[in-house]
Amino acid sequence: MTVKDHDKLYIGGQWVPSTGSGTIDVINASTEEVMGRIPDGTPDDVDRAVAAAREAFETWQQTEPAERAKYLQALAEGLGARNEEIAEIITGEVGMPIFLSKMIQAGLPAAVAGSYVGLVDEVVWEEQIGNSLVVREPVGVVGAITPWNYPLHQIVAKVAPALAAGCTVVLKPSEVAPLNAFVLAEILDGIGLPAGVFNLVTGVGPVVGEAIAVHPDVDMVSFTGSTRAGKRVSELAAQTVKRVALELGGKSANVLLDDLDGDELVKAAKAAVGSCYLNSGQTCTAFTRLLVPRDKQGEVVDVIREEVESAWTIGDPAVGAGRLGPLISDVQRQRVRDYIRAGIDEGATLVTGGPDQPDELPTGYYVKPTVFADVEPSMKIAQEEIFGPVLSILPYDDEDDALRIANDSIYGLSGGVWGADVERAKRVARRIRTGQVEVNGGSFNPLAPFGGYKQSGNGRELGKYGLEEFLTVKSLQL
Repeated sequence: MTVKDHDKLYIGGQWVPSTGSGTIDVINASTEEVMGRIPDGTPDDVDRAVAAAREAFETWQQTEPAERAKYLQALAEGLGARNEEIAEIITGEVGMPIFLSKMIQAGLPAAVAGSYVGLVDEVVWEEQIGNSLVVREPVGVVGAITPWNYPLHQIVAKVAPALAAGCTVVLKPSEVAPLNAFVLAEILDGIGLPAGVFNLVTGVGPVVGEAIAVHPDVDMVSFTGSTRAGKRVSELAAQTVKRVALELGGKSANVLLDDLDGDELVKAAKAAVGSCYLNSGQTCTAFTRLLVPRDKQGEVVDVIREEVESAWTIGDPAVGAGRLGPLISDVQRQRVRDYIRAGIDEGATLVTGGPDQPDELPTGYYVKPTVFADVEPSMKIAQEEIFGPVLSILPYDDEDDALRIANDSIYGLSGGVWGADVERAKRVARRIRTGQVEVNGGSFNPLAPFGGYKQSGNGRELGKYGLEEFLTVKSLQL
């Protein structure tokens, strides 16, 4: 892939230079080489973008929802037309195998954008309550701060509903995986979205992100990232009492109930690997804790060892050489390796994998798919978000013990339950304190609310719930 340099920001419907002179290198996760450069934005750039968004809001909020939906339809079509280009960019930035990037990293944003075309018609924009007319209005100027693991999906999951609601947006994408955001800006510019409705400012979190969060003319911040960074965003946003929506970390538990046997147990165990390893484990909802009946741990471990060592190959994601690509950066690779070493030091049983660089892949931020057994709930690898291909198997004694372990976390983003008795599995799922729970491998639904309990955040994304995040209500007393 040729190096793609972007030397301008998108502000007020124009491509303009940053007020600063710095640039940020974007590194290919597989080759460790520079694949692009972006402007290292400044607080002054944020000021310009917010001013443009504030001016545009006065008109954009008054457009009919159906008119806004037309732009979202054009956005969805534009994303679809550039699917392969987007997939190739994100495969380079993030390291997801190309065949998965086409479906997930490029395909999902187009589907999410298109979903809001119809959802604007489901909003009750006005309703009469007694002598009051209650109206729903856009919250205002939205600052969107997004992560690197599913970069364009997380952007579109904020930008599309915000635009549908009548808000204007200032976006700061992750500086680690930002090139896809320029494609989005090019599409929005090409479909004639009014100037200032969408603005793109690249840069680092402590500079551009914090300038957005603290800005008095930003009415809402929607942030996806680490819990640590989310706390900082909340602190800064509190200074102007703006609305904050947070989608943060996770340490999701996947519970295999004791009524699973034979083929059902094997199926659940194999599925557990995929639920942990998607995107090389760089998924906030990854099921990184597998809870199994104590007397079946040995059987499950045998199945998973065979599954990982035979099926979860590592390779160059650009040519689809494996099911696992590299991690995003050297920093992340070192962080995951440190967690693997911690698991060994704490006395967990290393089933497969380990902290060493794969011999056959000396270049690239690769980590061996790793599995631990005999993990205790108090261990570091059972409590902290690793964000890599590391699966921890925790044995439990009975159903109540499983639920105690599953809920023993500061996080509450997602989870899973597998059981032969579906009704029992659903009862257990209701007792898990998380925003989503998969039952017997239920598939991801982009129209269902997505978000967390506890320190996994607040607010919801996707579907009608994601649209409602960007609306506020007013009562007209008649």
